[in-house]
Amino acid sequence: MPLSKLRNIGIAAHIDAGKTTVTERMLFYTGITRKLGEVHDGQATMDFMKQEQERGITIASAAISATWAGHQVNIIDTPGHVDFTVEVERSLRVIDGMIAVFCAVSGVEPQSETVWNQADRYKVPRIAFINKMDRTGADYDEAIRMMNEYLDANAVPFHLPIGHEENFSGIIDVIHQKAYQFPNGEVQEMPIPAEYAEATTRARARLSEVVAEFDDKVMELFLEDQEIPSDLLQLAARRATLKMFITPVFCGAAYKNKGIQLLLNAVVDFLPSPSDVGATVGTDVDDPEKTHSRCPSAKSPFAALAFKLIHDPYVGQQTFIRLYSGSLTSGMQVFNSTKGKYERIGRILRIHAKDREEISEAGPGDIVALIGMKYTKTGDTLCDPEHPLFLESINIPPSVIELKIVPKSRKEQGKLGEALAKLSSEDPSFNVRYDDETEETIIAGMGELHLEIIVDRLQDEFKVEVEVGEPSVAYRETITREGSADYRHSKQTGGKGQFAQTYIRIEPNGDNGYEFIDQIKGGAIPAEFIPSVDKGIKKTLADGVLAGYPVENVKVVLLDGKFHPVDSSDFAFQTCGSIAFKEAFMKAEPVLLEPVMKVEINTPDDYLGDIVGNLNRRRGKVESMRRHRKGSQKIVAFVPLMEMFGYATTLRNLSSGRANYSMDFFKYLPVSKSTQEEVLKKVAEEKRQRK
Repeated sequence: MPLSKLRNIGIAAHIDAGKTTVTERMLFYTGITRKLGEVHDGQATMDFMKQEQERGITIASAAISATWAGHQVNIIDTPGHVDFTVEVERSLRVIDGMIAVFCAVSGVEPQSETVWNQADRYKVPRIAFINKMDRTGADYDEAIRMMNEYLDANAVPFHLPIGHEENFSGIIDVIHQKAYQFPNGEVQEMPIPAEYAEATTRARARLSEVVAEFDDKVMELFLEDQEIPSDLLQLAARRATLKMFITPVFCGAAYKNKGIQLLLNAVVDFLPSPSDVGATVGTDVDDPEKTHSRCPSAKSPFAALAFKLIHDPYVGQQTFIRLYSGSLTSGMQVFNSTKGKYERIGRILRIHAKDREEISEAGPGDIVALIGMKYTKTGDTLCDPEHPLFLESINIPPSVIELKIVPKSRKEQGKLGEALAKLSSEDPSFNVRYDDETEETIIAGMGELHLEIIVDRLQDEFKVEVEVGEPSVAYRETITREGSADYRHSKQTGGKGQFAQTYIRIEPNGDNGYEFIDQIKGGAIPAEFIPSVDKGIKKTLADGVLAGYPVENVKVVLLDGKFHPVDSSDFAFQTCGSIAFKEAFMKAEPVLLEPVMKVEINTPDDYLGDIVGNLNRRRGKVESMRRHRKGSQKIVAFVPLMEMFGYATTLRNLSSGRANYSMDFFKYLPVSKSTQEEVLKKVAEEKRQRK
């Protein structure tokens, strides 16, 4: 199939906009599924994880291949819940176009904005589908107004709905001036109802006017008041969409099987093929200033990005990749430039949700799963060994919430470790560490729901029963000024002794993580022991100094030191570096950092005062308030995560269940002196109890 006939698309939306139902209908009409799966009865094709079926939400972005009107459409479903934001990030990184689904009743919700901004960052062209047009309170024009006001989308209606709320019965195609109805889910052309003739003419004139701004030919005809041929208008609208100048808006009611075939036509007509997107650019392996481009052609050197790992009970680990250039065949050797290792390609699978089709070759633009990858993880670049490069990786947000878990029986500790290793390789926003002192496993993720689902999967998939503690905030430690230490490590045991001396200075490092600078002169410490000092400090960073939380954003300068020709060793310098760092750290006015969340709340006007008052009591800072819809407001505030536990219940009670909110990680910020004292006191008390 030629590249121009390929579409890699994502479907993204706020939770409950009906995104998975839209996907299910698309799969039904493209012939991938024989019967319609519903989210509410747990039969959705894309939601094949047990936890997705129980909760009616999409967690893991599954990739699926379908065919429509002679085009291959690879659909990547994405979660709408903010706890799974990394799934949305990794999908947006590899798709070429996106369908943004909105609910006709709620319009633009907080999470819709988050996903829209992520798509802007990855420069993904998109079309919008206003779903649930048959619901009471559905308002197509208001949803478009909100898209323009809040998302700056330049949204233009390409469809007009026929009928209103429960009387929604059909759709008018504005470009081609045709009307359609959907008896028994089939598309049937019909005459445009007389009462809609004027609105249709107005909508086409408006669409022509917007598109004319971006196309000289359309502009010429428009200014001369001549009829603009539908084919020309569609082609010009396609170009404007691909350049992200406009967002075409379509409508329907997925649950009632209305408008899905027209949406599939829109995917083919208005979203890009890999050749429309053009060359992808990567950086040189040896020189990050130098770039290489790869054209979407089988003749270019092979380059692909791994964007997801799934552990499948039948075939083992599946590594999903997007090919940008070149071709891939079974048995071929490729280079993982991220890890600096070679991989041998085993089986190549094209995925239809749970079903897989083995193929011998994949080409540019393809999204396939590989079996038998040893080293490749999410965000790694696979490329031709003769032409290595790094493709832009995937933005992984930091984990902000922690949970202590212990297996119910000690003999399951090994099994738990294996299961957690698999889960963390699948999901880079999920982290695991083991506390030797407390003998507890600490898991960290993006939110309470994220960790709840991890614990569910441990029990269902891996058959490991665990006892779970209370969720707690994942603090960090850092310093606020310079500090230094000159530490001499000297131990004399029966045989060989240990000797090392290091003099270090540490200083705050902005948001640039950890940095180690060697300024040793004249061989005061032999070159082979300098990495040992760095290694000792790195271990201490992970374990923390002040209260056992990871240390970040510190620059360490190794200034001087001494060694002993017999007693100095790698171990002695690691130990010395670690203790010197701890001493310098405590002199540099250390502080705890806490995750602060960006909280967006939609509320009817009546509850505004109570909600803002409650946010203030939670140490929140309200950044803005603006009209959301008629009679409702949108509040944006920054609140420490520590204060947000149990907020859903509070908000429900404050607003009689009528307000909703979304929460997204903003950044780590220093805690107040009193909060720091409380946390340190709690940590000391826990240590005392363990003894």
